[in-house]
Amino acid sequence: MSISKAKLLSGLAISAAMAIGTPAVYAATTTMVETGSSLLYPLFNVWVPIYTKANPGVRINTSATGSGTGIAQATQGIVQFGASDAYLSDALMKKYPGMLNIPVAISSQMVDYNVPGENDKHLKFSGPVLADIYEGKIEYWDNAELKSLNPSVKLPHKAIVPIHRADGSGDSFLFTQFLSKSDSQWSKTISYGTTVSWPAVPGGIGATGNDGMVTALINNPYSVAYVGISYRQKIQDGKLGEAKLKNRAGHFVMIDKDSVPAAAAAMVPKTPEDGRVSMIFAPGKDSYPIINYEYVIVRAKQPSAHMAAAIKKFLNWAVDDKDGNSLKYLDQVHFLPLPAPARKLTEAQIDQIHG
Repeated sequence: MSISKAKLLSGLAISAAMAIGTPAVYAATTTMVETGSSLLYPLFNVWVPIYTKANPGVRINTSATGSGTGIAQATQGIVQFGASDAYLSDALMKKYPGMLNIPVAISSQMVDYNVPGENDKHLKFSGPVLADIYEGKIEYWDNAELKSLNPSVKLPHKAIVPIHRADGSGDSFLFTQFLSKSDSQWSKTISYGTTVSWPAVPGGIGATGNDGMVTALINNPYSVAYVGISYRQKIQDGKLGEAKLKNRAGHFVMIDKDSVPAAAAAMVPKTPEDGRVSMIFAPGKDSYPIINYEYVIVRAKQPSAHMAAAIKKFLNWAVDDKDGNSLKYLDQVHFLPLPAPARKLTEAQIDQIHG
């Protein structure tokens, strides 16, 4: 046998051996897709590398497309996980029976601003004042109502630039709920939702995602915006201001280690079995007024038992206080873990997922 022929046969043998060995070397991968909330997106990006390292047969793709897209793609079965700051409305639950609204953590929302020279003052806002700003009724920073809330601050005679989300957004859902619950006029004329008909305010800006909101704040002096708490570090890096908000009891509070847990303690006991509850404008003198469950929207009926099992395993890991719901992960995005009663309800919902 010639040397060249021997090499050829050897090469064919090696190729055949590799082909035969491929299934043993490369295990089948289960791929799941998460899309939606830009507020929840940073937490998924903390979770996924940890979980997939421990579960090498699993791949989870993530994207921040806004809660509206997350809801739409989850209800249509395009993705496994629709991340959302908003629960499904009664109308959507009726249109898409069998959808689960699964709380996985508790988050909050800031109101931030860019007033040169005053960003370290923690300006005070009430819901009605913010409503008037977003309706164009309060046009300048030195408006009498703003000055009365902030008597020690020298507010400039500069036009206010209100920034809102241009995409379907759970953050818009939370912010407009706060305005609706604290201002009856806003409730009657605009109401709340992941998308609303924002009043046409001269100079007003629409931005996409929380990243877009922060960028718009930085680039537009004298602006104000609502931003999810998982972007607090970017707000601080941009040397932007974080406001104190007037709560239901009439106190001005910021997001801290006391105010969010106080609001959660008041609202978690009101959580129904399906998890759909507004936690906005909670009672209590220390309660921060804009907190919420972060939801993963999932179809109860999955196309296979294998996929159902993979989804359930990940979600049970995510809400376990020794795993995904531990503070070593949640602290990175300024979220709170689910309290035990809420975790019990969430685990019961996860148990409903089947093939």
